[in-house]
Amino acid sequence: MATYKKKYKPEGKKEQQQFDDSEFETAGVLNTLDETASKSEQWIKKNSKPLFYSLIAVVVLFLAYLGYNNYISEPNELEASNELAFPRKYYDMASTAGSGIDSLLNLGLEGADGKYGFLDIADNYSGTNAGNLANYYAGVSYLEMKQYDKAINHLEKFDSDDEMLGPITLGAVGDAFADINQPEQALEYYEKAANKKDNEFTTPLFLYKAGITAMELKEFDKATSLFTKIKDNYPTSDQGLNVDKFINAAKYSEQ
Repeated sequence: MATYKKKYKPEGKKEQQQFDDSEFETAGVLNTLDETASKSEQWIKKNSKPLFYSLIAVVVLFLAYLGYNNYISEPNELEASNELAFPRKYYDMASTAGSGIDSLLNLGLEGADGKYGFLDIADNYSGTNAGNLANYYAGVSYLEMKQYDKAINHLEKFDSDDEMLGPITLGAVGDAFADINQPEQALEYYEKAANKKDNEFTTPLFLYKAGITAMELKEFDKATSLFTKIKDNYPTSDQGLNVDKFINAAKYSEQ
């Protein structure tokens, strides 16, 4: 009987082939990386001057920013803040004075004894926090003096995200428009003031003013909505205590 002898493949041949393939793939990747690096080097050599000048430009801009901030912006801010102390003294005096208010407010606006007033500070230190704040003081000073156009002009230049001051400034613009019989603009600013920040004081106050102005304009649906917001969201505020009668008045006027 013939005996069949099974042939065996030498062990390790398959693994060796896989190892060789892996080496080939690795070599290919390395060659690709070398080619990429070579192209990058060529590009850098070709563009070395533009890259150098760009780097210099970035460094110069950074140093210019630091120089401006340290030697111009910060000292300018400090100087403007110091200047603001003089007119504020007269503004504070006017807020408690029983008479002669306009003369005190004028001193605050125009300055005296070689010192800047709010108007000078707003013009000469625009871009600083103190210059910005000077526009607010000038605006409310003119509002107290019933010079409404000037009040609106300065108050609109003032910008603040403060929880109270931001809404109050917008509301003051609304008051100025109301005083010169421009209720449409007054309503616009009262609504802006109500929406500027959400708090228990300014929001219901300006919702109420907006509602009253909407009633004046015979926009009764809007008035109802504004008064209802006070009732729903600020019932314990001063405006919320008696808001039901305003809601009923607005609804009755719709009919």
